[in-house]
Amino acid sequence: MKSLNFDFLQRIKITGLLTLASLVVLSGCQGGGGEDEILIGHFGSMTGSEATFGTSTDHGIKMAVEELNASGGLLGKKVRLITYDDKGDAREAGTAVTRLVTKDGVAAVIGEVASGLSLAGAPICQENSVPMVSPSSTNPKVTKIGDMIFRVCFIDPFQGTVCAKFAREHEGLTASKAAILTDQASPYSVGLQEEFEKAFVAMGGTVVTKQTYQAGDQDFSAQLTSIRGSEPDVVFIPGYYTDAGNIALQARKLGLTVPLLGGDGWDSVKLGEIAGEAMDGCFYSNHYSQDDPAPRVQEFIKKYTELHKQTPDALAALGYDTARVVFEAIQRAGSTDGPAIAAELAKTKDFDGVTGKISIDAERNAIKPAVILEMQGGKPKFVTTIAP
Repeated sequence: MKSLNFDFLQRIKITGLLTLASLVVLSGCQGGGGEDEILIGHFGSMTGSEATFGTSTDHGIKMAVEELNASGGLLGKKVRLITYDDKGDAREAGTAVTRLVTKDGVAAVIGEVASGLSLAGAPICQENSVPMVSPSSTNPKVTKIGDMIFRVCFIDPFQGTVCAKFAREHEGLTASKAAILTDQASPYSVGLQEEFEKAFVAMGGTVVTKQTYQAGDQDFSAQLTSIRGSEPDVVFIPGYYTDAGNIALQARKLGLTVPLLGGDGWDSVKLGEIAGEAMDGCFYSNHYSQDDPAPRVQEFIKKYTELHKQTPDALAALGYDTARVVFEAIQRAGSTDGPAIAAELAKTKDFDGVTGKISIDAERNAIKPAVILEMQGGKPKFVTTIAP
C-alpha cells in the first residue's frame, strides 16, 4: 500500500505540472499585450545588406505610433509596436511573422519592404486571418496571396511603365535603345524588369541586351562590358541601392557614361555615399520627393529630421503612412478582429498621406502617382510626377 500511495501521489503531481505547463503555453500563445494596449507587428531588414530599408520603415512607423499615443491612443488603448529583424532572409521573415501572429497576438502586421520577404510572410498572416500591410513591396504577387494582404504603394506594372515612359520621352534622354541589368534571384527585380521591357518595347523602344547578376556580387565587369558594346541610350537596373551603387562605380570606370535608371529599390541615403558622383545624372522612380512643398510633407520631414538627424527617405514616409492607414482602419472597425480590420482597410479611399492620396483598389493595391528623381551631388532631386 505504501508503494501504491507513492505512485498515486506522483501521478497527481505530474498531472498537475503538465496542466500548469499547458496553461503557461496557452497564455503565451494568446499574446495581445493585455487589456490596456493594442499590439502592432513589424518585420523588416534591420540588419543585412539592405538595412536602411528596415530601419527607415521602422522609424516612420514609430513616429506614427508616438503621435497616436500622444493624442489619446486607439479605441481607448495605447498602441505598442513589436519589431523583429528578418535580416533580409526569407526564412527569418517567415519565423518573425509566425512569432508576431501566433505568440505575440498582434492585431495587424506591417511589412516587408522587399517583395520576396513579403511573399514569405503573407501566407502566414492570411492563414491566421491577421491583416498584413506592406509599405513598399511592389511585386503584384504579394497581394494575390489573399484577402488579408494589402499594400500602400504602387505596383510594378505601373512603376515599369513610369520608368519606360520617362526613358522614352524625357527631354535630354529620349532613349530608343535600352540595356537591362537584373538581379535574377529577386522577385522585385525580375518583376520590374519584365514590366519595364514590355512597356519600353510597346512605346517603340528596343532592348539591345539583357544581363543578370545576383545580389551581393562584387564584379560586374563582364555584364557591363557586354552592355557597353550594345551601345544603349540608357541602362535600366531594377535592383537595390547597394548593388546599384557598385554597378555605377564600375560602369563609369569602364567608360560606360550613359544614364542609369532604376526603381524605388534605389532609394536610400546610402546610394550617394556608395556611388558618389558616379550616380550624378542618373534617375529612379520613387513614392515621394523630399522637395515636395506640401505642408504635410515638410512637417513630416522636419519632425523626422529632428528625431533621427537625417532627411527621411521614401521608406520612412511609407512606414509612417502605412501605420496611420492601419490605425484608421482599426478605429473604423471598432475592434481588433482581423477580418473586421481587413474589411475597413479595403475601404480606404483618398487617405491624405505623406506619399500622396492613398486609395485601395479591389486587388488591395494602392492607386497613387510616382515621382522621378535625379541624383545630383549624392542627393535625389525632384524631376517630375507621373500619375496613374
